[in-house]
Amino acid sequence: MAIELFNQDGHVCLMFAHLSDEGGEAVQANQFLVIDGQQGAIIDPGGNVAYNELLLTIGRYFQPSKLTEILASHADPDIIASLDRWMTSTQATLYISTLWERFAPHFCKPGKTAGRIIGIPDPGMRIPLGRSELVAIPAHFMHAEGNFQFWDPVSRILFSGDLGVSLGTSADAAKPITSLAPYLPRMEGFHRRYMVCNKVLRLWANMARTLPIHMIVPQHGAPIAGAAVQEFLDWIVTVNCGVDNMTQANYTIPA
Repeated sequence: MAIELFNQDGHVCLMFAHLSDEGGEAVQANQFLVIDGQQGAIIDPGGNVAYNELLLTIGRYFQPSKLTEILASHADPDIIASLDRWMTSTQATLYISTLWERFAPHFCKPGKTAGRIIGIPDPGMRIPLGRSELVAIPAHFMHAEGNFQFWDPVSRILFSGDLGVSLGTSADAAKPITSLAPYLPRMEGFHRRYMVCNKVLRLWANMARTLPIHMIVPQHGAPIAGAAVQEFLDWIVTVNCGVDNMTQANYTIPA
């Protein structure tokens, strides 16, 4: 049920790729569980479509009541629409950009999030997890205004949110990308529309090149691994996207 991305010395990274399958109506989305010793964190737990099966599946690897963190890259419905249910079933704290800190409670019943949200400042922060930590690193405007990726220094996995997305099915998402070129048709259109501009992609790539990245794992589609990591870093800086491509023709009154 889970795709094991890393498992060594009590540190485990799991990916769930199929839980949003709903007759093709919902976009494919990945959810993640990172365990270190006796503590666990969910990254981008998803919407209500995924909640029941994710809770049951996590229980095979880790007791959900012991989850300590919910990490949200941003505030889209496919990221945290199930927040109310996680606030009920666990005692976990939500980490999300300070820009979305006061928006996230709208997913919940009144009082559910009181004292349980920590806003991530724009420069990012280090989040303790067991004997280790997860690092929230800036990914603003890719695609949300307040956006973070989560770097795991033990597995060297970068959980990249909407950057690195390749559109397809949950079966496609289960097969790691080790050569980028065949997947560009599934990636290019998404990045040209959902990323804000080439400038932020170049700034991000400069930062990412300072990390020893073993794998880039997006919230939609397949993990990027091996030689494809460097290929992705080389490709993403060439992409014109978002406002780069806007002209007056995009801002006219409908006929």
